[in-house]
Amino acid sequence: MSEHQDVIAEFGDAGLLAGARWAYLAATARALETYSEADGHDAALLGNLRYTLFRDRLDRVFACERYAVRSGNDDADLDLLYDQLSERDVDTMPHLDAGLVRRADLNGSPGWAHAERRFLLASCDFGEFDRLPWPRKSPTKQQVARQRTPEPPQPSLFEGLEAEEFGGLEMLATEPELDLETYVVAHSLDPLSGRIELVLGRPRLNTGGGQAWHWRHDILSTPPSDGGRRTDDTPLPTGPSTVPDAPVRLRRPMEERPGNRASGEG
Repeated sequence: MSEHQDVIAEFGDAGLLAGARWAYLAATARALETYSEADGHDAALLGNLRYTLFRDRLDRVFACERYAVRSGNDDADLDLLYDQLSERDVDTMPHLDAGLVRRADLNGSPGWAHAERRFLLASCDFGEFDRLPWPRKSPTKQQVARQRTPEPPQPSLFEGLEAEEFGGLEMLATEPELDLETYVVAHSLDPLSGRIELVLGRPRLNTGGGQAWHWRHDILSTPPSDGGRRTDDTPLPTGPSTVPDAPVRLRRPMEERPGNRASGEG
């Protein structure tokens, strides 16, 4: 099995792909509802708002940071978890075990980890994923893009590389390895049409140009946990949801569930 298949199988089975999909759909819907050119808003504000809401929704669905479940305070936990979410967001949020995913920031860049694999976030212009310029991203994203790939090209390590990339290889030889194998969830939004893109992949430091990924996977192709009603090219809603409230239950840590007293993954 290739690394691509292995990572997608692990993240898919654990619910991370469904969680990321939900978080981005919820974040972009809310951002577009708030965004108004008539009120003086611009692309920079929309980008910052989208990123902030995406980070927040990831923490919610994965029960991280201030949304971590605190035993014995069920009502307060639910109030905080669902505060400011639309009825549709509440209805479609995947219910994942608390402790399944943990925050694992890298050099101040927000990250989320399952077992020994982590992902960070990166924004991109709509339709430009395959030309995403990692050398112009932050030093942290460049460091991630310089990671050693578990599937090196054959038969020669240097075959097919641009001349400008040899400097990157020299730096890789002296740079310490990351504490976790790290991937990137890249996201984009076309504010005019409301179309979005969301992918998970291993970035490639394309110093000399060329492909921006060793591999990437379209997260929006992941079926919603509720069997959802939206496809990857459907415009986001522009008005409030009319979906009625759905019954909800607090997600408890696995070790607190009957028959699951053993220590869970943290």
